[in-house]
Order: sequence, then structure tokens, then C-alpha cells
Amino acid sequence: MSPPSAPRVRVLLVEDEESFIEALTVGLAHEGFEVDVARDGAEGLARFAARRPDLILLDLMLPKMNGLDVCRTIRETSDVPIIVVSAKGEEVDTVLLLELGADDYVTKPYRLRELVARMRAVLRRREHTVAWVEDEPIQRGPFRLDIDAHRCYVGDREVKLRKKEFALLQLLLENPGRVLTRDVLIDRVWGSDYVGDTKTLDVHIKRLRALLEENPKEPRYITTVRGVGYRFEVNAA
Repeated sequence: MSPPSAPRVRVLLVEDEESFIEALTVGLAHEGFEVDVARDGAEGLARFAARRPDLILLDLMLPKMNGLDVCRTIRETSDVPIIVVSAKGEEVDTVLLLELGADDYVTKPYRLRELVARMRAVLRRREHTVAWVEDEPIQRGPFRLDIDAHRCYVGDREVKLRKKEFALLQLLLENPGRVLTRDVLIDRVWGSDYVGDTKTLDVHIKRLRALLEENPKEPRYITTVRGVGYRFEVNAA
């Protein structure tokens, strides 16, 4: 008796151009994905809530609700992988996309092979999240991380962090006074196969400072070592 086959990855394609819908539906199905289609932003949110896909391919220019608003709304309740698709020539604020929580973005026209490679890379990163070094809470100055409960506190105040923000802060707190290079941080948090824009690290650090520092423009704790990376200042704590 042959073993059961692995479940197909469910992809929600939020796209209004029929030529892309047809090509991707056939191409992704051939690659082993199960594709569900929404043709506008509002339908995309409805299908996301009903189907709970494993990954979302999200066009930016959509009827009824644009891709940025769809991404923002989904990120309020879910960390499902989102790859944003933009047309060639569109002005795309990549920093805003990353701040909203997009995992990656590609530009039309694209090759199916490249898109599938990025999809699989994002899925692998979600499967192999950062392995925590210790289960005990980490305390550094005013900051405390409860690893098992995935909670962050500044003094008595709880601060809500997304998964990658939490992972970045944990790495910094576990290595006080040590400079962590950009490559190390990206490799440990996003994975060695990350192929997206490296600006994503700076965006996440900026958000951490906004949430944790009294004066984010002059950070005391999470400092930049220019040309190298970032460091948690042990003396500040």
C-alpha cells in the first residue's frame, strides 16, 4: 500500500487580469499547488477568511480594494505568507510593503519558474522559523521576552511584536554588546535562501525602535554599526 501523498499547498491568487489568472492557475496547478482565485480586493478578503490559504499572491492594483489595504487587513489577524505582485512601471513603495508585512514582491511580467522559487522559499522560511536558544524568559534592562508565550514587555507594559520582530529582538538580547552583521540577522530570521529586498531588515529594526525606544531617532538600546550591522547596547541597559 503506497503512503498518502503530501497535501497540496493552497494558494489564494488575488488578481483581476484574466491572462495572468489563466496562466497562473494552470502553471501553479502543474507545480503541485491548489489555486483559489479572487478577482478583487473585497473578494480576496472574503476568500481568505473562508479558505485560510497557505500562501497569498496579491496584485497591487485591484478593483474595490487595493492590494495594500488587503495586505494591511490580513496582517491584523494572520501571518500567512504574502507575495505582492506589481506591474512593471508602477511606483511601488517597497518600504511600505514591508512595513505592512509583505514577505516578498515580484514585478510583472515574471517567469513562472522564478515566482514558484520565491513561493517555495517563503514557505520554507515559515516552516523553519528561528530556533530559540533558551526557553527561560530573557531580561535585559527594561526589556523582557517570554519565549514560550511569545510576549514582549517593556517594564510592565506589553508590546505586541510580529514574529520576525520578536525573532530579531531575541537575537539582539541574546547577544548584548555584540555586533550582529546584516547577513547574520537575515540568515537567522529570514533564512539562508532569502531572495527578497535586504531593506526588509532595516524596516523591521526601524519598527522595533519605534515600539521600544523612548526616542527612536536617537536609539539607546538598538544601535547601528555603520557598514556592519546592529547591536544591543548592554551599557544602556
